[in-house]
Amino acid sequence: MRVTFLGTGSAMPVTGRAQTGLLLESDGNALLVDCGSGVLARLAETEVGYEGVSSVLLTHHHLDHVSDLMALVKARWLAGADSLEIVGPEGTEALVEGLFDVHDYLRGRLDVQIREVGPTEFGVAGFDVMGFEVRHSMPTLAYRFSNERGEADFVFSGDTEAFSALGDFADGASVLAHDCSFPDDVDVSNHPTPSQVGEALAGRDIDSVFLTHLYPHADRVTDDLRAGVSERFDGEVRVAEDGLVVEL
Repeated sequence: MRVTFLGTGSAMPVTGRAQTGLLLESDGNALLVDCGSGVLARLAETEVGYEGVSSVLLTHHHLDHVSDLMALVKARWLAGADSLEIVGPEGTEALVEGLFDVHDYLRGRLDVQIREVGPTEFGVAGFDVMGFEVRHSMPTLAYRFSNERGEADFVFSGDTEAFSALGDFADGASVLAHDCSFPDDVDVSNHPTPSQVGEALAGRDIDSVFLTHLYPHADRVTDDLRAGVSERFDGEVRVAEDGLVVEL
């Protein structure tokens, strides 16, 4: 499995970081996870490109995770694609239908299939996925991905506070990408600080943790982010960057 970090930023723009988006590839399959502002341009820079992605999986519906969704629809239509599958938590159908109401000229340009999922097992784009409900300001799912051979697991937290049950969900994974929006000196809810991430992951068997969804406050102190997590978590800790490719 290959994971490409397309966007590692947040709702407040940071130079060099698009909003949230990940590209997963395995066994000839490709899946886009979240589609925030700037993600489509990052996707176009990959070998897969937007032409090669026919499924999008959303963690939740905040703007910095969906703002390039209609841009993706239009780009695929102009490139001659004929379909797009959009999968996400409860409310995804209403979100997409509302976007088409605003961009009515795009309706019918592609065969758009919408599917809502919950904290359960499901399949999408050739990946086996387990959903897990996390703690955010709107319904949000974390996802655990396995390839067809079951050789490695990748977990994406989505936007969430750090908590022990999410650590349990990620236990045994090869790679975890976890929200780390703010440094420890910021009092925040709905997102974690590095010490909170480290505490939630303490004692868990995870090879590598990549910190993502950085607000400007966190982007300025990336060394402190790593150190804060590593005080309690023994595995490798890195700060994700746009364009970073991780092979599992």
